[in-house]
Amino acid sequence: MTDTNQTPGKAAVRYRRLVAFAAVLALGLIMLGAYVRLNDAGLGCPDWPGCYGKVLPTQAHEQISAAVSQQGGEHGPVSMAKAWREMGHRYVATLLGILVIAIAVQAWRLRDDLRQSPWLPTALLGTVILQGLFGMWTVTLLLKPAVVTGHLIGGLLTLALLVWLWQRQQPIPNYLDAEPVAALAPLAWVGLGLLGLQIALGGWTSANYAGLACPDLPTCQGLWWPETNFGQAFHVLRELGMTGDGAVLPLAALTAIQLAHRIGAVLIGGFLLWLGWRIANTDGARPLGRMMLAVVALQIAIGITIVLTGLPLAAAVAHNGVAAVLLSLIVVVAHRATRARLRI
Repeated sequence: MTDTNQTPGKAAVRYRRLVAFAAVLALGLIMLGAYVRLNDAGLGCPDWPGCYGKVLPTQAHEQISAAVSQQGGEHGPVSMAKAWREMGHRYVATLLGILVIAIAVQAWRLRDDLRQSPWLPTALLGTVILQGLFGMWTVTLLLKPAVVTGHLIGGLLTLALLVWLWQRQQPIPNYLDAEPVAALAPLAWVGLGLLGLQIALGGWTSANYAGLACPDLPTCQGLWWPETNFGQAFHVLRELGMTGDGAVLPLAALTAIQLAHRIGAVLIGGFLLWLGWRIANTDGARPLGRMMLAVVALQIAIGITIVLTGLPLAAAVAHNGVAAVLLSLIVVVAHRATRARLRI
């Protein structure tokens, strides 16, 4: 394949590298966020943006020690280790925010050299600002499942926009035949939407700590369909571990959340495997299809491992990371197919 664009200038190359670095950092931040959440460290610093008003947890040693004593030990939501995990996540998020500001500023400054509209980087900046608000609400609203899930979705949307923006900086390939690649566009967008739905279900499962509501496979609690309560399971405006009217969230609701995630994994995972096979058999996109098949298979294997081994931390964090990689791959396919479609 040959490049039909002019050779990009040095400023454009630096801009492309900046976007690529920000995308990699966003992927790492998603995995770090999962690590913090699964370590129950989301309230390691119960205020925002600092930790008991301090920049470093060590500066708040007295307050953290008092909180540990009050909760009867470090098994509670606050400890020095959890404070560092939570603040580490905030430090990386701040760095990503600075990079996105730089991307937006450069997009406006270099819009003539890049020959691209700067409004997508501007929308990306708006997304990151909203994501920062979700980060604050996650703490101040005490890990409400809707807010935690929204925070995860915002992080993945940030990654998707960065990947799309990075793809937009790539030279336009001169496909031997653009039509097969262009034909993938509708399927890629459908796959992107379905994956987004499954990620939201996964985020809701994690935010409600429902990952082990079904400790067996392929059955759940030894039954093909145990007792469920979908009404309370998907009641959005409620506190963590509580029903909409303030009672303790029953096991049947957690079971319903887990079953919904499993059903989505079977149906949506099956579609994505078929889509990967379709892409792998399309001229101009075969490597992407093969990668997609491998990533979907890996994600399914990790999901099974999580159930059979009792939700080990490393596997749970990897589950989040692989979902983000899969999302990035489908964004690349959607971008290339849409680009090819516009050229026909």
